[in-house]
Amino acid sequence: MDKTFDPHAIEARWYPVWEQGGYFAPDMSAPGEAFCVMLPPPNVTGRLHMGHALDDTLQDALTRYHRMRGVPTLWQPGTDHAGIATQMLVERQVEAEGSSRHQMGREAFVDRIWQWKAESGGHITTQMRRLGASVDWSRERFTMDEGLSKAVAKVFIDLYRKGLIYRGQRLVNWDPVLHTAISDLEVENVEVDGHMWHFKYPLEGGATYDYIETDENGDETFRETRDYISIATTRPETMLGDGAIAVHPDDARYAPLVGLRCEIPVGPKGQRRLIPIITDEYPDPDFGSGAVKITGAHDFNDYEVAKRNGIPMYRLMDESATLRTDGASYAEAATQAEFQAAAIVASGDTPDAMTVDAINLVPDEYRGLNRFEARKRIVEAIDADGLMITVEDKKIMQPYGDRSGDVIEPMLTNQWFVDAKTLAKPAIEAVEDGRIRFIPENWAKTYFEWMRNIQDWCISRQLWWGHRIPAWYDDAGNVYVGASEAEVRADNGLSAEVTLTQDEDVLDTWFSSALWPFSTLGWPEDADALQTFYPTNVLVTGFDIIFFWVARMIMMGLEFMGDVPFREVYIHGLVRDAEGAKMSKSKGNVLDPIDLIDGIDLESLVAKRTSGMMQPAKAAAVEKATRREFPNGIAAYGTDALRFTFASLASYGRDIRFDLGRVEGYRNFCNKLWNAARFALMQVPDDFAADDDAVELSTADRWIVSSLQRLEADMAMHFESYRFDLAANAIHDFIWHHFCDWYLELIKPVLSGDASDAAKSGTRRTLVRTLETTLRLLHPLMPFITEEIWQRVAPLARGAALHPNGESISLQAYPAANESRIDATAEAEIEWLKKVINGLRTIRGEMDIAPRQKIPVIVANALATDRERLATHRAAIDFLAGVESIDELPAAEIAESAVALVGDMQLRVPLAGLIDTEAELARLDKRLTKLDKDLNGLRGRLASDSFVAKAPAEVVDKARAQAEELEREHAELSAQRGRIAAL
Repeated sequence: MDKTFDPHAIEARWYPVWEQGGYFAPDMSAPGEAFCVMLPPPNVTGRLHMGHALDDTLQDALTRYHRMRGVPTLWQPGTDHAGIATQMLVERQVEAEGSSRHQMGREAFVDRIWQWKAESGGHITTQMRRLGASVDWSRERFTMDEGLSKAVAKVFIDLYRKGLIYRGQRLVNWDPVLHTAISDLEVENVEVDGHMWHFKYPLEGGATYDYIETDENGDETFRETRDYISIATTRPETMLGDGAIAVHPDDARYAPLVGLRCEIPVGPKGQRRLIPIITDEYPDPDFGSGAVKITGAHDFNDYEVAKRNGIPMYRLMDESATLRTDGASYAEAATQAEFQAAAIVASGDTPDAMTVDAINLVPDEYRGLNRFEARKRIVEAIDADGLMITVEDKKIMQPYGDRSGDVIEPMLTNQWFVDAKTLAKPAIEAVEDGRIRFIPENWAKTYFEWMRNIQDWCISRQLWWGHRIPAWYDDAGNVYVGASEAEVRADNGLSAEVTLTQDEDVLDTWFSSALWPFSTLGWPEDADALQTFYPTNVLVTGFDIIFFWVARMIMMGLEFMGDVPFREVYIHGLVRDAEGAKMSKSKGNVLDPIDLIDGIDLESLVAKRTSGMMQPAKAAAVEKATRREFPNGIAAYGTDALRFTFASLASYGRDIRFDLGRVEGYRNFCNKLWNAARFALMQVPDDFAADDDAVELSTADRWIVSSLQRLEADMAMHFESYRFDLAANAIHDFIWHHFCDWYLELIKPVLSGDASDAAKSGTRRTLVRTLETTLRLLHPLMPFITEEIWQRVAPLARGAALHPNGESISLQAYPAANESRIDATAEAEIEWLKKVINGLRTIRGEMDIAPRQKIPVIVANALATDRERLATHRAAIDFLAGVESIDELPAAEIAESAVALVGDMQLRVPLAGLIDTEAELARLDKRLTKLDKDLNGLRGRLASDSFVAKAPAEVVDKARAQAEELEREHAELSAQRGRIAAL
């Protein structure tokens, strides 16, 4: 083995061996129940981020663990076509060439995207290989490959024919740049500086009322005669589409107004619309004025109120969020809206969506304006009329498209929807009756809360890249759904004379992803993989996509497979920075996993963090923070250290505070394991016969074997319960403390001393077998270093017991505990020995005895078992504690000495002659003087009422903790000084 651990050389060497050897494919001849986990398909445009790295680490650990358990194991890979992201990326390339997708045409543009995918679409899968992901690449799928496209079309058609997919007009998140509806997950809500405008809506005909406010006891606190109702809004441009004013039914202030009408205070004065004042449970009497304008076509809450109360919803903007220019003049439109509203009130009917949508209620002077320019002019006009009450500065949550960076506009559009309420019922029952279990269980509550209040799912997107909706229209607007135009014509008896036009929209990317657990396994064909691996065992994912992906997979799996898609859902936390803040480009705290593996210099890191920011003004602050936090850039830690960090932090239900200090610590752990393996190999000759039974095991050998059995049981338990953190901590503790710190030290006297050949052979065999077994236990978490060391150790450790397919540790059996090898006697004896050695080491440290200075030890109050153990382990005690002699005397006859207790036994070290008394007293006096000075300062601060009252609590607590620590050290050093002075 090389003298130093070089992770990059090892990683580059072993992954191609694993992949080309076909080691990741399931062994279909293996006995036992198959294990399958689905890779959440990353975007084909994507780059590996910290969330991916965490997710992939945990899934790979599970996969490697189950593969080593000897069952058919599949980790199913694939990528998502990422409709919006991919179309944007290629469209920008086309525009940079001086063209556009519209100039190219749909077919040519889609061909261009396929070309891009073939050339550049595999970046993230390359990065997954860097992370050591043992997915079965031979089964890699793509959400738009031929098989998955067939599955998507079949699901759409079947749901449509069952009445579970329909086309209708509903409010959606609309991206004015991309000109498409987007999901909630693609909306980033950002707190920005905004305004809240308060306006007067005059009552019809100059009517007045007494506006009265009361306190909690009902006593009147304010009264004013008003001829208006006060409304507050952050988006004045939407006032043009108001359909009503709503107040709470229990709000006494507005009770006299219910049923009256008020005037929208914008537009030509002679043509301003009158809207009704209604009651609804939605308004909060304690928020703002307690009265809410209802603009159903441009606000999600208003949309629900409008639906409940039959209020017309007037669309004000076009696909670019520009105020509409189509249709009749404002005067005609306002008159039409007035007649229509009156007819609705008279008949009690629901407003006809298409008729309402045709009405453009934007006054002529605002038509064609950008929405924000229109806002400015509308506010100015209302203020000029004396109808603005006040405007207040206010922090507001602004929705931005995560791809376009533009402000999202709630928009009433015609879209395709899935009847999610119907599909949700069996999906809720599957979790209620335990067929699916969330881990941790508290996430089931989140799932139920969303599913029991689920809204129909908008599945259409106004894009070119994606699964085009399999629906055709004739000239009369009739819709026909089928797998192809030819099938539609045949099924509906449509001749060639009937013109059919396919729907221009594509399906939401999440629609194809919802089919992932069964479409990737060959559905709708009756594939062998489907029979073997469905339902899958566990889904590993973050809580942020429980709604968008997890729930929809459950609904689709139950609908089309008649069974749940997975038995368990393991929900891990989000990866945050060391301070607990969410990682985001705007904050400049994003870490790239590949940078942690390979390292990155400071200038490259600054450039990466400050380029392409949605808010360029923050670049200077991000650069400053980056230079402060990483003055030397980021060191190269290697994949194993990064993976182990993720595992160690993956505790139930907690977000992960990612600290580079942990990565560095686990890089040191790799070094320690590497050096331990080098030591072990140097102790064992190349021709060592591990199968030789002519061996004798020492207490230390029996102890490490016994400890190993306990570790094996713990590791299996932790993997089965998804406690990756406990698994990582358990094996780290065993390797660092049990194996390296103690076992390797305890056996050195055996291997270098005059022990018998049988004893040396027993220790060598135990040494290499323990190391080899430990490597197999660690392999799921640290695949690269364990493979490299195992290749050297396994032939020595296992001999004929090596797996027939011995090319890789990943194909070997995962160690299983053997309770018969647990040796409580050896464990008790080594624990006693550790106390003896630690006690003597503590004395050496406290008395500042030179490391090479041998010490005499006098024993008092020893039991027979103590004497026997002292004799048995004399060589180890001498070697590890630097002991020159051990004698036994009654306690009363022992001169002044330092004492350590092991049970009732006293270990005494006479200090006379061991230390320079005068020099040690001078050293202690100097330190005590410094402690006195520091303590006096801290005590003075803590005695100050001003400091305790005004300083932050954490500062006061820190000062108290420092004082306690210094007082403890002062007491210990004072006692030590007294002992030395008595010599």
